[in-house]
Amino acid sequence: MGRPAIVLLSGGLDSTTVLAIAKEQGFTPYALSFSYGQRHSVELEAAKRVAEAQGVARHVIADIDLRVFGGSALTDDIEVPKHDTVEEAESSSVPITYVPARNTIFLSFALAYAEVVGATDIFTGVTAVDYSGYPDCRPEYMDAYAKMANLATRAGIEGTQELKLHSPLIALSKADIVREGLRLGVDYSLTSSCYDPDERGRACGRCDTCLMRLKGFAEAGATDPVQYQGA
Repeated sequence: MGRPAIVLLSGGLDSTTVLAIAKEQGFTPYALSFSYGQRHSVELEAAKRVAEAQGVARHVIADIDLRVFGGSALTDDIEVPKHDTVEEAESSSVPITYVPARNTIFLSFALAYAEVVGATDIFTGVTAVDYSGYPDCRPEYMDAYAKMANLATRAGIEGTQELKLHSPLIALSKADIVREGLRLGVDYSLTSSCYDPDERGRACGRCDTCLMRLKGFAEAGATDPVQYQGA
């Protein structure tokens, strides 16, 4: 078995690809997902399917409730914005689907998980290309968090753990991510990316993440295998 690594796994396209990358690099993945009060909780079932299919060492679903704060279309009674084109989605400022401090919260849990299992590596699927403009997906944020993380744990100050954050997708387009996943044999039919799926779990096809996902598959010359409403 390879060195342990924590992989943040939402069940979407990006994090599923990152899990496959971590495995290819020889790590033994410990997957971490979150039930945080998100309206698109169908993604947790996707995360379970992906974790089982890719054979992680352990899959933890941490239960937190960010609905107590609200402030996002994913955790509050706010309508998820829909667009007719990906250009419309890309032209807006930080969208209402941004969950305040979500990546900081998730990475803090990953940091604790890593210290417990003796991992020095955390993988996350953040990307700064073909994304919604979330501030906690930028390279400078990830660099700053890594510096803080090594000051934040007993293992860090005792010198037994020098944590490294891996963001292998951060400079890739969605098309590049799809190509990489297909090269690695990722089964994208197991995934779920939509922010506003219907009761059957079918993707809406018009939210930011659906449009960017569809763009990625189209530019990669591939067909998205998940079900979309009205298709």
